Formats: sequence, C-alpha cells, structure tokens
Amino acid sequence: MSAIPLVLDGYLDELPVPGDDGLTARFRVISSPTDDAADETVFACRTADPHLAHALLNLMRPGDLLRVGGHLVLPGPHTETGPRMDVDALELLAPAPARHLAEMVLDRYGPYLVVFNPEVDTVPVFTEAGTWVGTAEHADAITDLIHAHESGSPPPTP
Repeated sequence: MSAIPLVLDGYLDELPVPGDDGLTARFRVISSPTDDAADETVFACRTADPHLAHALLNLMRPGDLLRVGGHLVLPGPHTETGPRMDVDALELLAPAPARHLAEMVLDRYGPYLVVFNPEVDTVPVFTEAGTWVGTAEHADAITDLIHAHESGSPPPTP
C-alpha cells in the first residue's frame, strides 16, 4: 500500500462510527472542488487519535464543514478494501446550518439523546441508557447541561 499526504475540506456526511476500542472513529467526508454535484468525492476516513475520535463522536454532526489532514492510503493489488484517509489532523471550519424543525426529532450528542420539539424551546436530555439528565432551556444550553451532568455539578440555571 502507498500513502499520499493530503489535506482537504469537506462536509461530514453522517454520524461518525466508534471503533471497537472506543478510541478510534470511522467517518465519511464529502469534498467538492466546485459547486457541481458531479465533482463531489466521498472520502472514507478513520482516525486512531483518541482526541480526534472523541471530538468526532461527541462534538461533530453531519453537515459540519471540516478540514482533515493525514494520508490517503491506496489499496494494494491483493487487498479487498478501497482507498481510505488516515486522519491525524482535524479542524471544524463551520458548523452545520441549523435545521428548521417541522416535527419532533430525536438527536444524539455522543452517548446522550435529546428531543427537539418545534413547539417548545426547552430540550429534554437523557443518556442512551435512559437515565434522565435534565431539561436545557434552549438548544444552545444542551452542552452546558451535559458537562454539568458529567462533572456532577448542579445543572446550569437559566
């Protein structure tokens, strides 16, 4: 296999997938040098850096504009896998635009689940195991509520 150094800007295609060890992550980035969809390329990416994996799994969401750096690994003649990018640098260039909700949506913040309801500003937050975390007064307060829960601090006050 050969590896080519590469830095590219692209959009996070879907939620990253954690590796079996919890310290790695796999994800896809869509990059396009033009505004024409025919020029888009989807890069299969992975990172073995635990800090980058944590950021991808807990802070990034589909549609975020990222700059990723690493090595494009091309498959050899006797491998069944396609090309992939081994990422060792990651930068969030722009968060995904806020979606206008028309109906109730369940979303994930790492191991936390939140319920967005377009009819109310408050956002219920609980763990994926079903443990109640609390209610964020608005969407921008979700991460503060999660950090308070993880540190054992009292929930933030509005």
